[in-house]
Amino acid sequence: MPRYDLEQRTFAFAQSVRHFLKRIPKNASNTVDARQLIRSSGSVGANYLEANDALGKKDFLIRIRISRKEAKEACYWLGLLDLEPRVELETERDCLVDEGQQLVRILSAILSKAV
Repeated sequence: MPRYDLEQRTFAFAQSVRHFLKRIPKNASNTVDARQLIRSSGSVGANYLEANDALGKKDFLIRIRISRKEAKEACYWLGLLDLEPRVELETERDCLVDEGQQLVRILSAILSKAV
């Protein structure tokens, strides 16, 4: 996997989620969960960008915490998606969950070093 700066990596995560969602089965629960997933996956990077332009240390820490929270939430919504007729998508979902968890660990490390 190529090395990214975190802005690129969070953007790639949000794009990958959107690409994945285009191929999942269409049903009522997936529609609701997909909306939440789109919001949380995009919010990871948006809040990281905000953190980089923070007005001070307190603002920076708040934005990083929000970004980490959104990465955790994206993993949650990914887990709720119903892929039953398309089990071949489970491997891709697992990769997305893994990427979300890696982002959580990276953002946690940033927080621990900044405090």
